[in-house]
Amino acid sequence: MAKTLITGGTVVTAADTYRADVLIDGEKVAQIGQGLKAAGAKRIDARAKYVIPGGIDVHTHMELPFGGTFASDDFETGTIAAAFGGTTSIVDFAVQGFGERLAKARDAWLAKARGKAVIDYGLHVIVRDVNDRVLREMDTLIEDGVSSFKLFMAYPGVFMVDDASIFKALTRAGENGGLICMHAENGGVIDVLVKRALARKNTAPKWHALTRPPEAEGEATHRAFQLAEMAGGIPLYIVHLSAAQALEQVRLFRDRGLPAYAETCPQYLFLSIDRYDEPGFDGAKYVMSPPLRERWHQEELWKGLARNDLQVVSTDHCPFCMKEGFRGLPKQKQLGIDDFSKIPNGAPGVETRMVLLYDGGVVGGRITLSRWVDLTATTPAKIMGMFPRKGTIAIGSDADIVVWDPRATQTLSAKTHHMRVDYSPYEGRKVKGKAVTVLSRGEIIVEKDRFLGKKGRGRFVKRGSPILQQ
Repeated sequence: MAKTLITGGTVVTAADTYRADVLIDGEKVAQIGQGLKAAGAKRIDARAKYVIPGGIDVHTHMELPFGGTFASDDFETGTIAAAFGGTTSIVDFAVQGFGERLAKARDAWLAKARGKAVIDYGLHVIVRDVNDRVLREMDTLIEDGVSSFKLFMAYPGVFMVDDASIFKALTRAGENGGLICMHAENGGVIDVLVKRALARKNTAPKWHALTRPPEAEGEATHRAFQLAEMAGGIPLYIVHLSAAQALEQVRLFRDRGLPAYAETCPQYLFLSIDRYDEPGFDGAKYVMSPPLRERWHQEELWKGLARNDLQVVSTDHCPFCMKEGFRGLPKQKQLGIDDFSKIPNGAPGVETRMVLLYDGGVVGGRITLSRWVDLTATTPAKIMGMFPRKGTIAIGSDADIVVWDPRATQTLSAKTHHMRVDYSPYEGRKVKGKAVTVLSRGEIIVEKDRFLGKKGRGRFVKRGSPILQQ
């Protein structure tokens, strides 16, 4: 089998930072040490660079149907963009139709990914209809490698499930070793606030944020953890946490020794509510749920990352174009030009996650190099049942490896990114650091700004139960 030798770099894992060579044999890491030799191996010079595990984004939505359109990245364009940013695995969300079997949703998303994905991928299943049959199906899906399920406390009539359903799903997860992922916002209250705003002719994008206050996220997060506690202290993972009020609840339950976990996203670390005041309809670029918050929340989230109250940084990548349609459908964000509640919720991010967290976190002095790797690769792999196959550089692990140049600089822009969306939330932002060589299972798929991989080479990752640590 083909061998590759990465020489002279500084290996960074969640636990250690050290100078070493890395020998890859086929798809796996074969040796780690200094002065390694390998006759005939392809050599990658990593001097003055970091050698890190490929990033794992455990929250993406490729080609998600939403609000009369679809997320503009599919599994081909979205995973190519991920690779350019240093991410070598994603976990996407399959959506159960009302009354449908969970396996149907899984199979539909596997069909979307098969033949398109260029990096490896796993799946969660969004559960919209909790009944006895669905609870039994959770067991079967876990055996087949889909070990996490997302429930919503928001979007009444579309995704939201009631507290009894949440309690039943949590109880089942406690029995079968699955993980419940929760979108925690008080959907009933938000629905009332939206109707009131529209009745008063408040239709601009900023009202998306004003009708989804941080208190609604804090209340729902508290209630979700209370339900998990009543179910027997079941592990619960809060997705895309944006507000200090919600973070306070994570900290409260973790301090009591309960298995409470949460992720945040770059948009909540770097963007704030004032973006909704951009001229014209441009505030629609930032319509996502939860919405952007006041700037002071950012510092609280950074503290949460440094103190391990937040364990993961993902993206909630779900792009919708501002001025373009998708496969002949109407323009996307403009579906809500006269009604903020009809703006498709979501923004791009899968390509920029690693560099934003490096630049703002490591270069900015907020987190260490190892913590950066932990938040973007290692802990995501552990919580989502992919470790140690993914998320680390170790003998026997998949050779998902990124050579990262800490001295490189780049300017984020829609003109140069690879995501299939016509704007960047970070347009013009200058950042330090770059993924210069990206390997997926030992194969170089990005090198010197060129994509070398093949459409459809990505594989479905069968995941196990989460590895959870306080």
